[in-house]
Amino acid sequence: MHQHPSPDSPSMLRIATASLAGTAIEFYDFFAYGTAAALVLGPLFFPSFSPLAATLAAFGTFGVGFLARPLGSVVFGHIGDRYGRRPVLLGSLLLTGVATVAVGCVPSYASIGIAAPLLLLALRFLQGLGLGGEWGGAVLLTAEHAPERRRGLWSSFPQMGPAVGFLMANGLVLVLSGTLSDAQFTSWGWRVPFWGAGLLALVGLWLRRAVEETPEFRALTETDRRADAPLTEVVRDHWRLLLLTAGAMAVGYAVFYAVTTWSLAYATGRLGVDRTVMLTCVMAAILVKGLATPLVAVLGDRWGRRPLCLAGSAACALWMFPFVALLRTGEPLLITVGCVGALLGMVTVFAVVGAYLPELYAPRIRCTGAAVGYNLGGVLGGALTPLVATALADGSGPPWGVAVYLTVIALVSLGCFALLPETHPVLARARADRGAGTGTGATEAAAPA
Repeated sequence: MHQHPSPDSPSMLRIATASLAGTAIEFYDFFAYGTAAALVLGPLFFPSFSPLAATLAAFGTFGVGFLARPLGSVVFGHIGDRYGRRPVLLGSLLLTGVATVAVGCVPSYASIGIAAPLLLLALRFLQGLGLGGEWGGAVLLTAEHAPERRRGLWSSFPQMGPAVGFLMANGLVLVLSGTLSDAQFTSWGWRVPFWGAGLLALVGLWLRRAVEETPEFRALTETDRRADAPLTEVVRDHWRLLLLTAGAMAVGYAVFYAVTTWSLAYATGRLGVDRTVMLTCVMAAILVKGLATPLVAVLGDRWGRRPLCLAGSAACALWMFPFVALLRTGEPLLITVGCVGALLGMVTVFAVVGAYLPELYAPRIRCTGAAVGYNLGGVLGGALTPLVATALADGSGPPWGVAVYLTVIALVSLGCFALLPETHPVLARARADRGAGTGTGATEAAAPA
């Protein structure tokens, strides 16, 4: 066994904080774009389109970031499995930060014509590449340093990053939209959150500069057991596990972006809810999600990862129709209740996957397998959701089609989790002692550290 920092040691707290800071900054970058896509990018970069088509086009560039994420997880996963988890942490943060600052500098369609949306598309792709690498590096940093009895808790720190990043990005948008006129916000105010990403990236790089390589990777290096071609090994030997993890992750992405991106565009554009009011509703729900994350992770350390993932997926499936009904009322309090319920279902899954996905894959292919599975789930659940939901909601009645779509994704994820094994170290060892088989194709890859 490798020696890990004690559960309460300052070094473990420092490691977890560095992971949290990085994911918060990278998701800040991602969410700043999502909010801008919902509010202003359509008319600025696609002015010849109808309002609906412009929104769809803006969300299309949003989706490109998701399509780039699996490629980023392949590139950075290879680096992480071959050269270490630490280079992934620094390289992914630098790439995303530079691309995000550049988004804030792209002239509008009125200034440079078709080059404007093309530049936006390219920079969004680079953002996605960086974020695709970030999650695997940050989660493995905590999971492979953490003591096994608290691995779920420590691995939930990077999972709090999206909530912190969203609150930072949208808090700034909220201040700007509340203090600037519509003309000022549309002209230059929306760019400020992107420029702020540069400063945040520097802070994140400073926090990560002294982070040590993980014990698991050092052991692989010392014994010369690193994978020569991690992606090839994952696809060839563990393709079923990869597909199951991607399908399992889809529910969290779909629900999260339905709440944070589609509902923002729908409520402000179709229901006439004030932009500031709607942002406040969503931010309140995100705050609850962030606070709930470590609490759910502790339950995962006690009862196992899989039961919580099954419960969270089922809760999402049951809540999508109430979510749409509450959103449709246009009442801020009811909208907030709908969003909170949806995100609590989602976080019941995502609070524990920081420990669960790395535990499903052997250390030599862990950075690639966990990150690619996670980000493929982002394509399935996140890239299409704002687009599909916007199209399904294009009518005069309640957008029940959106509820059906989200419910189906939740049920698919529920089925995938049902086919995955439990990886809680104590339960996994008990299963191994009983000589459990490898029927799912997942068990042979699982190697809890």
